[in-house]
Formats: sequence, structure tokens, C-alpha cells
Amino acid sequence: MILARSPGRARGPWLVRLLVVVLLAQMGVAMVTTAVQQTPTIDEPVYVGAAADYLHEHRLRYNPEHPPLGKLVIGVGVALADPRFDPTPAATQEAFGQRLLYASGNDPWRLMLWARLPVIALTLLFGLVVLAFARDLAGTRAGLAALALYAFSPDLIAHGSLATLDVPVAGFLLTSVWLLWRARRRPRLYVPLAGVALGAAMATKMSALPAAVVLVGLAALTAWRGRSPNWSRALPRAAVVAVVALAVVWATYLMVDPRLRWEPLEAVPPLRGKRALLVRSLPFPAAYRDGMRVQFWMENRPWEGFLFGRLYDGSRWYYLPAALLVKTPLGMLALWTAGAVVLLAVRRLRPAAPFVLLPSAVLLVVAMEGARDFGTRYAIFLPVFLAVAAGCVFAVRWRWGPLVTGVLLAFVAVSSLRTFPYYLPYSNEAFGGPARTHLLLHDSNVDWGQDLGRLADRLRERYPGERVWLVYKGSGLPASYGIEASDPRGVPADRVRGLLVVSDTAVAKAQGWLAGLIDSGRPIDEVGHSITIYRR
Repeated sequence: MILARSPGRARGPWLVRLLVVVLLAQMGVAMVTTAVQQTPTIDEPVYVGAAADYLHEHRLRYNPEHPPLGKLVIGVGVALADPRFDPTPAATQEAFGQRLLYASGNDPWRLMLWARLPVIALTLLFGLVVLAFARDLAGTRAGLAALALYAFSPDLIAHGSLATLDVPVAGFLLTSVWLLWRARRRPRLYVPLAGVALGAAMATKMSALPAAVVLVGLAALTAWRGRSPNWSRALPRAAVVAVVALAVVWATYLMVDPRLRWEPLEAVPPLRGKRALLVRSLPFPAAYRDGMRVQFWMENRPWEGFLFGRLYDGSRWYYLPAALLVKTPLGMLALWTAGAVVLLAVRRLRPAAPFVLLPSAVLLVVAMEGARDFGTRYAIFLPVFLAVAAGCVFAVRWRWGPLVTGVLLAFVAVSSLRTFPYYLPYSNEAFGGPARTHLLLHDSNVDWGQDLGRLADRLRERYPGERVWLVYKGSGLPASYGIEASDPRGVPADRVRGLLVVSDTAVAKAQGWLAGLIDSGRPIDEVGHSITIYRR
């Protein structure tokens, strides 16, 4: 094998631009189609309700466990939708979001689409960052390969089409790392910009905090020359990134309320011990610190997990690697591995390895230690960062390299296109595809409440006039979509006759009365690979 001497230049700039447009257009069409067809997932009404409250009341009341920036992005779409808004406080943030969608005279389909569009736009912009980063490391072909992996990632399409915070925080982190990489040569321009992007990540989701420590260290690493760093430059650069990021977090809260009023409508759980000391010592607004208390409280709750058909209490450290093995296209897994090896093995690329691999590795370890085994969205940074790593396979000139890489990319594309438009329940071919994901995983891996509208269409088209019993896991209101159904809970089994419709997450966790109803029913249909219909 022969190592490439330098990143290649595009032989046909117009062809490169065309490929970029095609890849992003494919991703955009997939995300918009998904956004149009899916009803609200479990978390979305909370974020949309908080965004509307920011816009109309300019105060911090709901959803303190997540900082405001991602909800302000969602709020751009909410503002354009201009929904009717009732400022009366609700008992919970979930109730407030549901009231906005279903009890205030708004069209939930239209409002949710507008709320999702800014996240879709941001997801596409982050694709350009992936392209630019990989191109800086290994040339134009590397950039295009990285963008292709990003654009065909089922997880990124699924979560990039929702009014949620997972993709934005991952994209902001990658942007900060890319700017730090560029800061090695132009620190005065890129170090402050990296701080802005890091602050945006921290102001979107608190899960960015472990990576923030790594990125501040990488800022110092930008001063590394030869065998030792120039400490007179390293420490100031790290300080600039940290101070600018902190300023962005404060500015985000000030954008919501210049007076920084913090009026929680739900009780903030108390925190004791080392965690309480840590929270009190952080230089963040009071609402941010209380949000961290909520996050720590949620980590201590007794959650249930479901993996490979087994229901369990608590969490498993290997849950995320196993879930990623199921939900990542096989060709993508191969290219991720090859890209990581190339970054570590090729001398010219070795300085980039800490920038690309270390933040995602730290975030993965932290996520694996978490208590919530709910989905690969907790590791959504991997398809973002490792797309850049995978593009670096073009730094090695191997006779069959371009052909093998092209075949793997084509395999990823075909696997992704085949699941259209059911990206949320995607699983790769080795595990049977999206129709079998519910047998292996649950929650946001497969069934996050997104198919209530599709269920309404299915009942109307195939089962008109039949009695429906519904066990739905989600934030949507069935009646708002024309579903007339009864709740079978507490009803004697012999009275539950007709159609029993159950969300697949509820099927996975079924025990007692529900398990008996399901076992005595006959599965006759499924909706969106996330809801099963039984005949009783």
C-alpha cells in the first residue's frame, strides 16, 4: 500500500458540488417526508411547549433539565407557525405541551412540521461541517465519503427530522472540534469561534459537559509544536474557549429572559453529597444548575431496559454498543472501524486522532454509564464524528481501496433507502431489518409514539366500524387523529373483544394483565413497525 502524499484536489469542482447537493437533497427529502408523516414523539410536545412559552412569556418555567438554545431553534419554526397560545400554567410540562398541540385550537400536524423544520435545516448544515472536516484531513474524496455516510445514516435522518435536541448538540460539538483543528494554523480566528460552538452545545443539552472538558484540552493542544506544547499559548487558548463557551450559555438564558427570572412550576428534586457540591460550584445560571439537579435525579430513578428480547431493571453497560450494532448499517460499521484505524496508523493523520476520536469516546463511555437504556439517540454523536473518521480511508492508497469503499458506501445507501420512510425503527440486515427491531429493542429505537397518525389511517382503511382497544405509548392524543378507542386496563379479559392495538414498547414491557391479553390475541397487522394490531 502507498500512503497519499497530500489531500487531493477536486478534478471537477462542478461535479463535487453536484454530489454534495444530491446527497443533502436526499437527506432533506427523507427528513421532511418523515416529519410530515409522523405524529409527536414523547419528548417533542415538551420542547415545543417550552419554545412557545419562551416566545410569548419570555421567562424560564418549563423543562429546566435542558438549556434553552435547542428550544430557541425549535422556536423559530413555532414563531413562523404562529399558534394560538394559552399562558395559563399547567401542572406539568408534558400537560402544557399537549394543551398547546391539542386544546388550544391549533393544527398539531402543521405546528409539529414547522417546529421540526429548523432542526432539519440545522442537520443539513452540520452535513457541510462533516464534509469540510473530512476534506481538510484527507481531501475531497474523503469529504464526499464522509458526507455520504452522514446523509444516509438512518439514526441521523430519524432524529434530525424531529423537534428534539440530540442531533443539534452532536452537530455543535463536531463544529467546535473542526474549528479547533483549524485553529492550529489560525488561532486568532478559530479559537473564539470554537468557543462559540462549544457554548452552543452546552446551551443545548447538558450531556455536552463531559465533552466540554475534552474540547478545552484540545484547545490547548492546538499550540502543540514538535515534541512539546508552547504553554504560553496553550493555556490562554484553553481559557478563551472556556470563557467564550460559558458566555454563550449565559447569553442563551438572557435571550429568553434578560432578568433571568427562574420560576419552576414543578418541584426541583434535592441533591446531596458530591453531586450537590459540584452543581453549586458551577458558574452557570440558577436554572441551569437546577436542571442538572433534575438530570441527576433522573439518573437515580429505577428505569426498565429491554435488549434482545429481555426485559430488565436498571441499566447495562453494554446496552449502547449492542444497540448500535443492531441499528447501524453494516457497511457503516466497517467504514467506521477502518477510518479509526487509519487515523491512528497514518502518521500524517495521527495528530487529528484526538480531535476526531477522543470526544466521541468520552461521550460514549459516559453514556454507557448512564441509567437510561432508551435508545441510540444517546450516542447520536457517533455517526457524526465517525463519518469524518471513515472518510479518512482515502488517506491510504490501496489498489482495491476505492472499489471496496464504494461498495460499502453503496451498501449503506441501499440499506438506508430500503427503510424509507420508517427510519426510527431501522435495524440492519443482520438483525432482520426494521420489521424485527421491536423484538430486540424498545423505546426511541423503534416506538416513540410516532405512528398515531398512521394508525388512524390504517383503522379507517382496513377496519372501519370495529371495536378498538388501545394501549398507546406516546404524547399524542388518539381522539385528535380520529381514533375512537377504549382503554383495556382494568377491564375483564373476556370483555376485550375486537381489535387490541398495542405500541411495541408496551408489548416489550408487558406483564400481568396486558401480557395475558396479548398472548390470548392473534397478531393480524402492524403499523410503521412500531404498533401491533391483535384480533381478540
